[in-house]
Amino acid sequence: MSVRVYTGPHADRRAGGTLRRRVPAALAAVAVAAQIAWPLTSSSTRDLVTVLGVVLFVLACAAHATAVRGPGWMLGWLLLSAGIGLGAEVLGLRTGLPFGHYSYADRLGPELLGVPVVVALAWAMMSYPCLLAARRLTRHPVATAALAALALASWDLFLDPQMVGEGHWTWHDVPVALPGIPGIPLQNFVGWLLVALVLMLLLDRLPRRSDDGSVPPDGAPAALLGWTYASNVILALVFEHRPAVAAWGGVAMGIVVLPYLVVALSDRR
Repeated sequence: MSVRVYTGPHADRRAGGTLRRRVPAALAAVAVAAQIAWPLTSSSTRDLVTVLGVVLFVLACAAHATAVRGPGWMLGWLLLSAGIGLGAEVLGLRTGLPFGHYSYADRLGPELLGVPVVVALAWAMMSYPCLLAARRLTRHPVATAALAALALASWDLFLDPQMVGEGHWTWHDVPVALPGIPGIPLQNFVGWLLVALVLMLLLDRLPRRSDDGSVPPDGAPAALLGWTYASNVILALVFEHRPAVAAWGGVAMGIVVLPYLVVALSDRR
């Protein structure tokens, strides 16, 4: 029979810290499960799974940011990323800049200023792991913003073909498109890159280190970024039969994600 000896409040803090670090991993696992279920569903069920997957992804990132960087950092990231994403989408709907002229279908839940709230959350959900990835690859602020923006904008090479195919939004004018990605203007991807660059320049102003001076581990966000990359390539190739989408997104996003995963894995050894 073993007896557990209470060693003081520092042990309670360690136990609480361990629990806080397990929550992001659990939320990330459920988010991945929702994304796995997505191609296996259809109609309104698929719409619900789409929204649920984004919400769970955001919650995993928020839980991780809170656990390793603090609630203030988390709120700064969430407000900046969701706010700038929402603002860019509202501007796009009203003026056609920077993404081109498009409109949303009424299938993605509550809207704010004509934009589904889940769309603003999607900007937030991917901005966090993309920022962490760029910070692992470089310490230069401009290079960090550029790499993070590339990772975030290249994700849209997967996202927009998928969502347009589902009928969640539609472009009304496509003067120039990428080869193999019809129905989406090249302007949209350029607009994503510009907005992502502004967003990352601002997000990188948030502290890189914890209060104790250490660099927090990436954990769940790294796993989610790697999963997002691999699953989108597989989805485009196997389920959607869009090899051009898999190629464009796989190459562009892989420029950041693949080196980052090598670094992240080596850090764990």
